[in-house]
Amino acid sequence: MIKQLTLTVLAASVLSACSMAPKYTRPDAPVAADYATPSAVAANQLRASETGWRTFFPDARLQSLISTALINNRDLRVAALRIEEARAQYNIQSADLLPNLNGTATGNRGRTPASVSPTGTSVVSSNYQVGLSLASFELDFFGRVRSLNDAALAQYLATEEAQRAAHISLVAEVAKAYLAERAFAEQLALAQSTFDSRKQAYDLAKQRFEVGASSALDLRQNEALLQSARVAQLTLSRQRAQAFNALTVLVGQPLTDLPPAQPLSAQNIVTDIPAGLPSDLLTQRPDIRSAEQSLLAANANIGAARAAFFPRISLTAGVGTASNSLSGLFENGSRAWSFAPQLVLPIFEGGRNIANLDLSEVRKNIAIASYEKSIQVAFREVADALVARGLLDEQIEAQRLVQDAQAERLKLANQRFENGISSSLDVLDAQRELFSAEQDLVQVRLLRLTNAIDLYRSLGGGLAETSTVAATTK
Repeated sequence: MIKQLTLTVLAASVLSACSMAPKYTRPDAPVAADYATPSAVAANQLRASETGWRTFFPDARLQSLISTALINNRDLRVAALRIEEARAQYNIQSADLLPNLNGTATGNRGRTPASVSPTGTSVVSSNYQVGLSLASFELDFFGRVRSLNDAALAQYLATEEAQRAAHISLVAEVAKAYLAERAFAEQLALAQSTFDSRKQAYDLAKQRFEVGASSALDLRQNEALLQSARVAQLTLSRQRAQAFNALTVLVGQPLTDLPPAQPLSAQNIVTDIPAGLPSDLLTQRPDIRSAEQSLLAANANIGAARAAFFPRISLTAGVGTASNSLSGLFENGSRAWSFAPQLVLPIFEGGRNIANLDLSEVRKNIAIASYEKSIQVAFREVADALVARGLLDEQIEAQRLVQDAQAERLKLANQRFENGISSSLDVLDAQRELFSAEQDLVQVRLLRLTNAIDLYRSLGGGLAETSTVAATTK
């Protein structure tokens, strides 16, 4: 009986190889074949997906922050746990592909009173059984179970890709938060220096006013400039503290024992990243790969919905020994077996199967739209970063020239004021414009670095590294 049962299960496994899921065809990418701003690629230049974040970010302090965040960030931890959840769900579903064999041991003993006994006397009966049972194993002739298993696998892979996307996004967000904090720190230092110089100028103007060498108007103008520097100093102190708090949340623990910080001008972030072609995004962006896996899952669910229209055949069987006494369980002639195939043919379901099929097809269309949108969003992110890359380089140079010109203007205004050629208004205006130019130069440098990070992330930066990490955690 065991041999026959095994042969039956093996035959069922062979016959259940078919699937009623539609043949999957990857949708065409709804974007242009090339970017409006192509980038040159050197012969030996690595793509963003092949460039690890340690290579991309040489700042030792930033490297320490990123490595700590990858361990302690709660969002990334949840994403990793989502993978474990999806893997368990897949293992649960894939278990339906194999027969469920159970060892069983049952026993019962009961007394039948004489009033209801066929013999007119009370009877004490016993029944004991030991054996193996096969519980409702479905013969998957139409691929329903196989389609559900394929859908669960695709969902697991989609979750894994989503974790890779979260990994890449976290690296980028930590870097951007760190650079923002550094930019506020540099602007705060400029504001402090400006406040100190304006305080000296105000004290001098006050002395001149007290001896009658200048008017009250000059004094109030110096006072207004001093207080505006104080306002800028307080604003930047608040912004820097908030940026530091945001960075602490991303890292997931207090920021202590870190290497010295580097100024924005010393951040040698890789900026000449080759963009490749839009079609490369299909393999370089884990969020696009995750969307495609979700599409595959929706496609497999259609197969399961179609199979529900056809008969469902399941096997229930058991083999073992039975006796009315424990001592006779394993004696000759005590063998017992049962075999109960079942066929269920849907006749009237109130439209449930049709509605389930319609639902599966609609969900597939939704998955297609989501997949196409993820491609469009990725294309736009790369295109925007490429457009900004060259313009921001020119903007930094132009802003540096503006700062140099304003510094020279202040120098000349001081000379003219000291020689009595011009009023203090020219000096005050030059001081105000120089401070604004210095602040703007820091901001443009931050934009350039942030743009490089955005391009790195949008091209799937460090994907090869995240794939290695994911493989080591399995």
